[in-house]
Amino acid sequence: MSLIGKEVQAFTAQAYKNGEFIEVTEANFKGQWSVVCFYPADFSFVCPTELEDLQGQYSTLKDLGVEVYSVSTDTHFVHKGWHDSSEKIGKITYAMIGDPSQAISRQFDVLNEESGLADRGTFIIDPDGVIQTVEINADGIGRDASTLVNKIKAAQYVRQNPGEVCPAKWEEGSETLTPSLDLVGKI
Repeated sequence: MSLIGKEVQAFTAQAYKNGEFIEVTEANFKGQWSVVCFYPADFSFVCPTELEDLQGQYSTLKDLGVEVYSVSTDTHFVHKGWHDSSEKIGKITYAMIGDPSQAISRQFDVLNEESGLADRGTFIIDPDGVIQTVEINADGIGRDASTLVNKIKAAQYVRQNPGEVCPAKWEEGSETLTPSLDLVGKI
C-alpha cells in the first residue's frame, strides 16, 4: 500500500540535536515542510556519507522552510556517541531520531524485519503532515541529497498552484503543465 497522500501517524521518539536530547513527535511535521531520512545503522559505511551530504544541503533546505530529520533503529544515545566520534557525523545539526522500538520505521514501511534495521528511505512531508514523496534504496545504494532541493521546490509549487503539475526535470522558473483535455496526446 502506498504511503503517498497518507498523514504521518502518532509517534513519540527521542532524538539527538545540537548537543541535546529532544523529543520528536508527528506534530513536529506539521506547519512546515519536512524531510525524513531513514538509514540502516550508526557506525556503518554508506550512512555517514549520506548524512554528511544531507547536512551539506541543510541550509538550502532550511531556506525553503524545510526541517530535516534522520532516523535509524539505534538509540539517541548511540546517535550522540556517533556524533562525538565521527568527523562526518560531527557536522550534523539536524535532529537524529532514535527508533529502537522500530515503530517509526514500521509506520513508514522501511523496516527490514530480518535485520531489524531501516532501509534507506527518504520522505518529503507537507505542512499538513502528509507524505508527498517516497524514495527507498537498497542498502548498498547511497542517496544524493541535492535531488531533494528540486523535489521540495516542485512539491511546494504544486501545493501553491492547484491545477498545475511539474514535468520531468522541472526546475524552479521553468514551465509547468495544466492537465486538460487539450493536452491529451500532445505531450
